[in-house]
Amino acid sequence: MIQQYLEAAQARQKSYADKRRKPIEFAIGDHVYIKVSPMKGVQRFGVKPKLAPCYVGLYQILKRKGNVAYKVQLPVELRAIFPVFHVSQLKKCLRVLEEQVEVRDIKLKSNLVYEEKPVAVVDRKEWVTHNRVVKFYKVLWSNHGEEDATSEREDYLKEVYKTFFENQ
Repeated sequence: MIQQYLEAAQARQKSYADKRRKPIEFAIGDHVYIKVSPMKGVQRFGVKPKLAPCYVGLYQILKRKGNVAYKVQLPVELRAIFPVFHVSQLKKCLRVLEEQVEVRDIKLKSNLVYEEKPVAVVDRKEWVTHNRVVKFYKVLWSNHGEEDATSEREDYLKEVYKTFFENQ
């Protein structure tokens, strides 16, 4: 009896979800961005991935491969990457084709990850409590502009990026 109620509830929830769900499809010739993300194991900003994931390029769809995969025309710099992507890794270009992130500026690995590391300190601040002083640095990151600089604690930067302060 309880099993029947559970099955009915699941079917009802599925019908609600299916009404709002639509498959993502691209036409041959459409332009898309490819999803990339920072390298696993490199913990940028501790737990909060503020700037990731991001999309690169503006690549043309060449061919549909099955129900959920598309072959994309990649440039010579990305020849190490297999050119067939799942629809979840693609984002349709809705605007002018001139808006694109150049992949030459980002060193992508064959599994579409890139390394993020701090490049420079833009600003310094101190937070003073009764018994200690906590230093914060506004950090400029590789592959991003100054508008994407983030505020990080000194102890976090020294722990995760040990060589960063040697270069400053």
